[in-house]
Amino acid sequence: MKKKEQHPELTWWKLSLIGVGCIIGTGFFLGSSIAIDKSGPAVIIAFILAAIGTYIVFDAMARMTVEYPEKGSFRTFAKKAFGKETGFGTGWVFWTSETLIMGSQLTALAIFTQFWFPGMPLWLLATIYAVIGLAIILMGVDDFERVENLFGIIKVAAIVMFIIIGLLALFGVLDVTGGKTERGVLDVFFEKGTLGLWAALIYAFYTFGGIEVMGLMATELKDKNDAPKSGRLMLIVLSIMYVVAIGLVLLLVSWKDVTKDESPFMTALNDYNLPFVPHIFNGMLIIAGFSTMVAALFAVTTMIVTLAKDGDAPCLFAKKGRLSVPLPALALTAGGLGASIIISLIFPGKIYEYITTAAGLMLLYTWFLILLSFWKLMKKNMWDQIKMYVGAILILLAVSGTLLDGTSRPGFYVSLLFLLIIGGTAFYRHVKGARTNDGAS
Repeated sequence: MKKKEQHPELTWWKLSLIGVGCIIGTGFFLGSSIAIDKSGPAVIIAFILAAIGTYIVFDAMARMTVEYPEKGSFRTFAKKAFGKETGFGTGWVFWTSETLIMGSQLTALAIFTQFWFPGMPLWLLATIYAVIGLAIILMGVDDFERVENLFGIIKVAAIVMFIIIGLLALFGVLDVTGGKTERGVLDVFFEKGTLGLWAALIYAFYTFGGIEVMGLMATELKDKNDAPKSGRLMLIVLSIMYVVAIGLVLLLVSWKDVTKDESPFMTALNDYNLPFVPHIFNGMLIIAGFSTMVAALFAVTTMIVTLAKDGDAPCLFAKKGRLSVPLPALALTAGGLGASIIISLIFPGKIYEYITTAAGLMLLYTWFLILLSFWKLMKKNMWDQIKMYVGAILILLAVSGTLLDGTSRPGFYVSLLFLLIIGGTAFYRHVKGARTNDGAS
């Protein structure tokens, strides 16, 4: 990634803003509707549990960054803890999952934009967003930081705006148009039961995806000891905003009126006399999706360079051009991005949903390995051990919850297939390396 010679090192609060920009995305603004559909009002508990699990994972990653301030973040930690082939597998699992997720985000961006330009084809809109995202990454680290800081502020402002409008609507300040749906009263809190809450947990975890990018950028901090602090405040504030916003949705409209095809925040405000809301929230969704897509582009490009430097990918991808830009790595990422766009457009409906669910699951596998790496590498007191157990249990619950739902279950099987392919390649490399060493001796 291009880095200017006078590049100022990051302060903890700037990294916090980048974290907000990387995390808030379509997973929250759209994916939360799926979580509500699965669990009903108990979705609030799902978000609280996911926030706890996310904090535990980030804290482990940040503390290892302080102890081992090297490029590669969680992949480097896995390599130190469990060996070279584990680092190989971790890097490629992350690259694959993020690349697939980027394709789904681009498709979502194209759909949102058709709200204003219905005549433009999806593939053209998706390609435009992909080119703009690649251009931002090509400009380098400095510009990436500035863009993510700006997007992070906009997305926080959007959530705060919804909370303010929601409170005004809740207390009867806003006019209601005809056809007002029944206001939500949280109905029976556990109407969907414990199994519904279990199945929704993974979608709540989705809304916090992006902390890995903070881990990759933590090595840019002016003071590496600030890494834990950068995420602590950010995750606390973000979790509060998430829970308050979802709570307002459940109070403004019955959870049974929330559909998977529309943002729950749009559903909550549909019956109020706010003609500007659809346009503002559509713009918000585009900003959120584009921001997380750019963050994922940065992460996978950085990861492929690190893999190449360590011999876990062809050395070509470690080469930089005249402007110190890893063009071969960026080209590989662009190729994967293009393939994801094609898949998402050729295979409609649930087939691509299965693939993106699998990608999200593999991201949780990465989080689980972060906890295992912390357990192996770091000194732990009793409180640390309790946190690691709690974090691991929450992640395993989220992963296993996909087996309870017919639309999520195929994604679980696909994720296992990806793991077998990458794991098999890692095992082959291990065996080949052992034979080479034996032959040399």
